[in-house]
Amino acid sequence: MSQPAALKPSYLSVADSPATARVNLPLVVLIHGLHQRGFIMSVLGKRLKAQGFDTHLHDYHSLSAPIEEHSRSLNLWLEANYNPSDMLYLVGHSLGGLVIRDFIERYPHWSIGRCVTLGTPHNGSISAEYVSRLLPVAVGAAYQGALDGDIAPLPDRISLGVIAGNKPHGLGQLFLNHYKRKAKLSAEQSAHDGTVFVSETRLVNARDHLVLPVSHTGMLVNKTVADQTSYFLLHGHFKR
Repeated sequence: MSQPAALKPSYLSVADSPATARVNLPLVVLIHGLHQRGFIMSVLGKRLKAQGFDTHLHDYHSLSAPIEEHSRSLNLWLEANYNPSDMLYLVGHSLGGLVIRDFIERYPHWSIGRCVTLGTPHNGSISAEYVSRLLPVAVGAAYQGALDGDIAPLPDRISLGVIAGNKPHGLGQLFLNHYKRKAKLSAEQSAHDGTVFVSETRLVNARDHLVLPVSHTGMLVNKTVADQTSYFLLHGHFKR
């Protein structure tokens, strides 16, 4: 599906600028993925700020602790910095999207509004499965109960938008290409972002799903991804 190079947010009139249009938008917490740290989300965070959102780049150690510890660290930060009665938006890349699901399950008292996941393997990760067998230290504690697909279900009350990439650049393509030959996948079933199959990102009760020509890491600096993320947070669906 073709997408515009950039989107002008529909909530801005011709006379408005993002600076004058910011009115009581929820905080957006951005949660990075495996082998990353919080700063990797900074380009996306700056673009969301330009659209009127306050943001927090949540940092955690993706390899050394299980997913429940990542959720706990987010809860501790929120308890120290945020009011539970205020609406909260969450955006997660890859493993970060699974942290969102785990966090929502463990800490239901937070007022979670719209969420967006970017390249998140909601159904488990084939490439992570290969790595967990060949070099377990490379996925550490992130595989069991997370990247293996054994993750808390998404409550129907949560409005989730899913962005997937189909530009196959990344080391993970070695495993994905091997798997697609072994499983005799069709061209449509074989689409991936270099790390995650598009089919692995699909979640039955997500509100919307969008595939863009971006790689797994490249989506974090892609302007269209940022614009579509902002659009979903504002409207509850992606711009078509």
